[in-house]
Amino acid sequence: MWQALPPLFAELGTDPDVRAVVLRGAGEVAFSAGADIAEFETVRADAAGGRAHEAANEAAFWAVARCPNPVIAASRGACLGGGLGLALSCDVRIAAEDAVFGVPAGRLGIGYPPGAVRLVVAALGAANAKHLFFTAGYIDAAAALRLGVVQQTVATDRFEGTASFVTETIVRSAPLTLRAAKAAIHEAAGLSAPSDPSAAGLADACFDSADYREGRRAYLGKREPRFTGS
Repeated sequence: MWQALPPLFAELGTDPDVRAVVLRGAGEVAFSAGADIAEFETVRADAAGGRAHEAANEAAFWAVARCPNPVIAASRGACLGGGLGLALSCDVRIAAEDAVFGVPAGRLGIGYPPGAVRLVVAALGAANAKHLFFTAGYIDAAAALRLGVVQQTVATDRFEGTASFVTETIVRSAPLTLRAAKAAIHEAAGLSAPSDPSAAGLADACFDSADYREGRRAYLGKREPRFTGS
């Protein structure tokens, strides 16, 4: 699954029909319960195996983070370990009140690579990242909201409707503007790579776009804009 995520998000990032991506677990039990601990005796039994597994994790995290479209994590139930790393790689995080978050690495004796932790620190700040790593316990949705793990919590019976509403609100914005904003925010947060498109260039492209003309005309005409991403 980890290895499948980078090519999938590369495809989503280049599909002109994709305005946003919602990442969620199947069903209602979990966003992701994290790694299968039983595999640690084989797949991650030593440093070499651990490095290979973490490399796959890290590649998946960064593929999500660097998707040019907004990525929304919609969490119900457990969101633990590598699953939490995946959620923190997303741009917007929404949780139902039954969501539970945690990083149990301290109770397993494993280490996380700096590249993956960098995304955690960018999302939470150093102090809150330390709190999660050092305590190695679970926190509920209310605590996750206070720590910045999620930006919004919602009653479980309203979770589906709220997640859809947030996504629909995001995709009504101009796609080029969203991409430029994400690139600029990543650059400001130190998350950009040399191979990433220039945030300044993406901003310039907005001003030369048909969507910018449409946005102006719609605002002056007091109507909803119809953005095409061009």
